[in-house]
Amino acid sequence: MVSSASAMLGSLDYSIIGIYFSAIFLLGIWFAKRSHSAEDYFLAGRKSTWPIIGLSLFASNISGTTLVGLAGDAYATGISVYNYEWLAAVILAFFAIFVLPFVLRSRVFTMPEYLERRYDKRARVYFSVLTLFLTIVIDTAATLYAGGLMLKLFFPDTPMWVTITGLATFAGAYTIAGGLAAVMYTDSVQAIILLIGCTVISVIAYNTVGGWDAITAAVPETKLSLIRPLDDPGMPWLGLLLGAPLLGFYVWCNNQFMVQRVLSAKSIEHGRWGALFGGLLKLPVLFLMVLPGTAAIILFPELERADLVFPTLLTHLLPTGLLGLVLAGFLAAIMSQVTSTVNSAATLVTMDFIKPRWPELKADRMVAVGRLVTLCILLAAILWAPQIGKFDSLFKYLQKILTYAVTPTVALFIIGSFWRGANATGAIATLSLGTLAGAICFVLIEVTGTFHLHFLYMAPILFAFSCLVLVTASSLKRGSEVSDVENYVWTVAGYRAETEALKALPWWQNYRLHALALTAIATVIVISFR
Repeated sequence: MVSSASAMLGSLDYSIIGIYFSAIFLLGIWFAKRSHSAEDYFLAGRKSTWPIIGLSLFASNISGTTLVGLAGDAYATGISVYNYEWLAAVILAFFAIFVLPFVLRSRVFTMPEYLERRYDKRARVYFSVLTLFLTIVIDTAATLYAGGLMLKLFFPDTPMWVTITGLATFAGAYTIAGGLAAVMYTDSVQAIILLIGCTVISVIAYNTVGGWDAITAAVPETKLSLIRPLDDPGMPWLGLLLGAPLLGFYVWCNNQFMVQRVLSAKSIEHGRWGALFGGLLKLPVLFLMVLPGTAAIILFPELERADLVFPTLLTHLLPTGLLGLVLAGFLAAIMSQVTSTVNSAATLVTMDFIKPRWPELKADRMVAVGRLVTLCILLAAILWAPQIGKFDSLFKYLQKILTYAVTPTVALFIIGSFWRGANATGAIATLSLGTLAGAICFVLIEVTGTFHLHFLYMAPILFAFSCLVLVTASSLKRGSEVSDVENYVWTVAGYRAETEALKALPWWQNYRLHALALTAIATVIVISFR
């Protein structure tokens, strides 16, 4: 039985990893010298171009958590876990067309701040607190756990909390110093390293099992299909249709640590192109990160935990030198998400709580506060990360918590983007009742086991309830809308005006054609693996 793996790193491996760490650290520190204002520190001076935005979106999302989770779920339940990845491309296309322009024109620092512009301050405070909680419990802690799990294979005698603390310390060092610019540019480098590393391990895994024909011959057909039956334990097709897009909308369109990259764009055009480029980079994930987990069914059929799949592939298949390269890619993914999440959390605390309370604070003081908050977030994540090992699957841990926590805010963003009648009264009622409903369902389903319902079925139920509350409460008390609500609501007239403006651009600059092409590619992949 293969339950764990230990591998001796050669001197070449250590050299590659050492060079990587040194280069990333120096790059981050270099950007620290260029962060003079709050806008520089928290939003990279709003000067980011589309390639940097797209690479940073990809690197921040494809973290060590995702690498371990995708391969593990593919091993345990099949490739249907990839549905989250191609859906990201479609959701980012939707975001670029319907929501992103309003967010960028508002010139906000955070998504909770945007929610205040659309509704009121209570919505901002609620969403900011929720996002901070999820940043610690899901984003940062889960990523540190995945990194600790990997390093445990190489240093089995080292306690998990020591490796987790080491990872957090290194990632925090240049994030605290350099802010979002340091994060985004190091993300871009790390995205390239990550793609190279995953390509290497994928090619070797496929060759070792004998190619695609060998996989289809040995692996059950059910594990090679993206569209699964209604009773599928992984991702039933109705859950894919109604539930997964809601979770994806939160991750890509509401989550501060993802949207913050788009907020740093130098223009709406670069924001849109960057979002679409990030979506495009998600599509090869099937071949580079999911199917290798399927190959592991043949190579290592008796693993104790699905979360060990990616680390086991890495340590058993790669020779000296390549092991160091791919491990550097994995560590790149860890660093990428840790830096992204703690920087976004620092932005939330500073801009949503500190600045409104002390508006006279100078820029250098706000940056100092942001650095202190970054340190505190890291410490909290370090304390929580070891607890994640008590859950069966790292990826399901992420998705389940999101299901019960974020549907009320998703309702506020979606309904509020298309219906001008949504108001502050409806917003606070939705956040209060929607959160209460989510907490009750979480206890009944996940804690006490009073009844059983797939979390992807719970998401649309809680979302529908939140929408009903929002519409009902808003309709009962008219007149509490913000005065400039038109600046935050999509209209047909605005769409038509933009259509006329796009006619003056060459086709290769038309973001709508890019969005259409991205959606078409995703559709072809789904049909091919249905």
